[in-house]
Amino acid sequence: MTVSVVLYTSDLRVHDHPPLRAALDGAQEVVPVFVRDPAVDRAGFAAPNRLAFLADCLADLDRGLTERGGRLVVRGGDTVAEVLTLVRQTEADEVHMAAGVTAFAAAREARLRKVLEDDGRRLYVHDGVVTVVPPGDVVPQGSDHFAVFTPYYRRWSDQPPRTPLQAPRTLRVPPGVRSDRVPRRSDVADVSPALVAGGESEARKRLGSWLSDHGDAYEDRHDDLAGDATSRLSPYLHFGAVSAAEAVHRARRRGGAGADAFVRQLCWRDFHHQVLAARPEAAAEDYRTRPGGWRTGADAEADLAAWREGRTGYPVVDAAMRQLAHEGWMHNRGRLITASFLAKTLCVDWREGARHFLGLLVDGDVANNQLNWQWVAGTGTDTRPNRVLNPVAQGRRHDPDGAYVRRWVPELAGLDGPAVHEPWKLTGPDRAALDYPEPLIGLADGLDRFRQIRGIG
Repeated sequence: MTVSVVLYTSDLRVHDHPPLRAALDGAQEVVPVFVRDPAVDRAGFAAPNRLAFLADCLADLDRGLTERGGRLVVRGGDTVAEVLTLVRQTEADEVHMAAGVTAFAAAREARLRKVLEDDGRRLYVHDGVVTVVPPGDVVPQGSDHFAVFTPYYRRWSDQPPRTPLQAPRTLRVPPGVRSDRVPRRSDVADVSPALVAGGESEARKRLGSWLSDHGDAYEDRHDDLAGDATSRLSPYLHFGAVSAAEAVHRARRRGGAGADAFVRQLCWRDFHHQVLAARPEAAAEDYRTRPGGWRTGADAEADLAAWREGRTGYPVVDAAMRQLAHEGWMHNRGRLITASFLAKTLCVDWREGARHFLGLLVDGDVANNQLNWQWVAGTGTDTRPNRVLNPVAQGRRHDPDGAYVRRWVPELAGLDGPAVHEPWKLTGPDRAALDYPEPLIGLADGLDRFRQIRGIG
């Protein structure tokens, strides 16, 4: 019997899975394996919400493989060492895996390739598994990546996505391959109370129902904070429980302005992946250096703590931060508002905000989290790096009757309509009755400080 190994990383599904299909085409038996690597913990990416969601995804993947005659093999330890042990035990000739874009993924791939080749075996790395268009496939003349989204989107849109692959009907795992117990959500402590269920089954159900019931309205409603009309597919895309290529294929097949707007958001995801693939240092360093610096010291630390706790005195900011703590997820418009407030109104380093988000977001992805933060902070790819989002104006525009704020900031539930966005305007007993803080800083003062730091006349 010929044997191949499929190393799962951030592609936890059986549908539209090129590494799994290639392994089945080239061998009679296949070992699907996921390695729980302590290096991920040491890098700071093993947040409770993502570990719980990961456990759901692995359990669902194991069920999907078992239904087809196989199973998921789970190992703990260094990924390279565990895969080498596994191929020797099963006498596998090949290992198949999805390409990644982070520095960590690149280093892991290089190490794995070397040890396998030294052992007389081959590693096949498949592009376009976690993105629609592989990083590097679409590049401008004279550069290795696009630094501006709109021209990238035009070129990306001209690239036909590959046809999604069907899930295999059957697969056979060699007998006697040892596996650790598949993780369970109950193994994880400190999970956000309303964290959604993970797994490919849930992802496929969510994609289908959202496209059918809400996709047509997405163009008009995707920024509606209270309406919550977004797909909420980002956690499933992050873990690869649903294929981005298949999502684009299904949305384009449906057609319409809503589907087009949804596909554009998936292009933003690819855009950030191609930037990080070309500039892996942007995960921690400014993509573009700007004048000035960031506030430090006790006052800045106190402002950062208030922002984390949802006690800034700006209701839409606090509502979004509390949604993050409760759900491990935040509406995209809320992410823009809260990030702008921290980086440009409070003038606190974007890395502090990105770190807090990664500690809670179930979809916490290095490419999208770090580069979106840089975009908002003005150190990334934004062509208007000094734009500042006014949280009051943003609240009035995207939560006009205050329903989102009242949902997440119950201290303000008694305020009617748009008045909820400016509680500091209340006077006397009405203001005293609210257990809600004054704004950390006036917006005009914050804007003046930002301009001074950036050297803007």
